[in-house]
Amino acid sequence: MHETIHPFKIDIPQEVLDDLRDRLDRTRYTDDTPGDGQYGVGVDHVRRLVDHWRGGYDWRAWEDRLNSYPQFVTEIDGQRIHFLHVRSPEPDAFPLVLTHGWPGSVVEFLELIGPLTDPRSHRGDPADAFDLVIPSLPGFAFSGPTTSPGWGTARVARAWAELMGRLGYQRYGAHGNDGGSMVSPELGRVDGEHVVGVHVTQLFSFPSGDPAEFEGMSAEDLAALELLQWFYENKFSFNTLHSQQPQTLAHALADSPAGLLGWNAQLFGEDSMGSRQVDDDFVLTNVALYWLTNTAGSSIRFYYDNAKAQPSTEPTTVPIGLAAFDGDFRSIRRFAERDHRNIVQWHTYDAPGGHYAAHLEPGLLADDIRGFFRGLR
Repeated sequence: MHETIHPFKIDIPQEVLDDLRDRLDRTRYTDDTPGDGQYGVGVDHVRRLVDHWRGGYDWRAWEDRLNSYPQFVTEIDGQRIHFLHVRSPEPDAFPLVLTHGWPGSVVEFLELIGPLTDPRSHRGDPADAFDLVIPSLPGFAFSGPTTSPGWGTARVARAWAELMGRLGYQRYGAHGNDGGSMVSPELGRVDGEHVVGVHVTQLFSFPSGDPAEFEGMSAEDLAALELLQWFYENKFSFNTLHSQQPQTLAHALADSPAGLLGWNAQLFGEDSMGSRQVDDDFVLTNVALYWLTNTAGSSIRFYYDNAKAQPSTEPTTVPIGLAAFDGDFRSIRRFAERDHRNIVQWHTYDAPGGHYAAHLEPGLLADDIRGFFRGLR
């Protein structure tokens, strides 16, 4: 039966790892560029990561770490869906689905698992415990490749609603980062009967072009707009290419691990929005999941499918909470309230969690998630 849920264990064949090592050993680097990174991810940065991938990084250790959590696969809407399902030791734990984005993976949330499922062991209140469902987006890693078009935000949200129902959860919450910050509010829209609230690290609401929207903006919001404008002018090419010609890029990403590393590394810290640099093992584990499953190409189709989809026009009404961290895209509330009518929590943190707060500031983010859902359980 397609609705059957099967246990899953990661076991990458050794010949796949040997092939990866051989390709890394034979990397042909591009020429270096003048200046200090204005042309994009630099050769020195990629070379350093490749050297670590070849000589210091241990995939098998990360494979064992991922396999220490219960994992499963099931088929939804014709697509294999992989997910971690980590139950809390607390009997009254509340279900929560966590959704990543690109170029991330379920690895984004590993540091959150302990604090959220077992707050008693992390100086928290056991009444705040969660059962966690952490899926890989369709087309990403062990949920890929996608086998049909149209796997944008809305279709993913409907799949998550089916998944949570299939697991027997009648009331649950959602948290998301990056693409997950788009999927999670949509999940609240399509399954509002069961979703009690949505917590995100970004709300992607932008100016409509009406000059009146800018009147009386705070200095903080103006600074956020300036950062957004900088990102659009200097870093948005990945979004444009993914949205228009993902398959053209996919050929290169599928053939060169160093090329994949250079492309994905553009949003892993020092070369993105000035955010705090994540550690090399975090970068390599996320990139390795794309490489070892040959899903670099199918993952970026998420952008194309979103670009071609009919956008939702009605504001969401599910309770929404935001936790924004220094170094990341800063959401602007006056725009967000146009798209989301029930924002009940809005926290900004000076802590340098950047775009990967679940990895860099898991304690602070876990506290914010607990606080948001405390009155919604």
